[in-house]
Amino acid sequence: MELKEILSRCDHTLLRPECTAAEIRALCDQAIRYGCASVCIPPAHVAGAKKYVEDRMRICTVIGFPNGYATPAVKAYEAADAIRHGADEVDMVVNLGMVKDACWGDVLDDIRAVRGASEGKILKVIIETCLLTEQEKVQLCAIVSASGADYIKTSTGFSTGGATFDDVALLRRCCDRRVKVKAAGGISTLDDAERFITLGADRLGTSRIVKLAMEQETA
Repeated sequence: MELKEILSRCDHTLLRPECTAAEIRALCDQAIRYGCASVCIPPAHVAGAKKYVEDRMRICTVIGFPNGYATPAVKAYEAADAIRHGADEVDMVVNLGMVKDACWGDVLDDIRAVRGASEGKILKVIIETCLLTEQEKVQLCAIVSASGADYIKTSTGFSTGGATFDDVALLRRCCDRRVKVKAAGGISTLDDAERFITLGADRLGTSRIVKLAMEQETA
């Protein structure tokens, strides 16, 4: 698989809490230069990034991040506010306490609240696979498929683990075909990125792939 194809599926990501406006602008410059799918950045940086890139790059941000335990109303407000400031895509974290309590109707309502606030924009649902049992992952595939969300996403990158090949294969197998898969967290090599795509990931949440492209240019 050509590097250009891999890059076109990357959400070039910077979500460190201390990241600066200058770092976000540099991230945007890199994403534009290398043809990434989007930049994924904290909500507080959305307005500035949108003003900086205009229509040259899609802006993605995170909702209920990284713990997912805000109320549905708060998450919906976060999403609406981010979109008002220029976000093209939102990646929300599910309420993992509801998942562990098997309150599946509440989990669905939580996602649908954000879906309602983000109509017309891409919605990705982060399920934090490293904290889930196999059955919980399968159940969440059904919930996300029923919610109207566009993607199911493996990880925040802020918990105990990131994307695995087995999890991406499982999510692709168990979700409706309409729902796409985003692998995120710990993607550090081109071989791994290609394998995630081959297993069914449509997007990759990573900062490493652009860095590898930059290293190849200077090698």
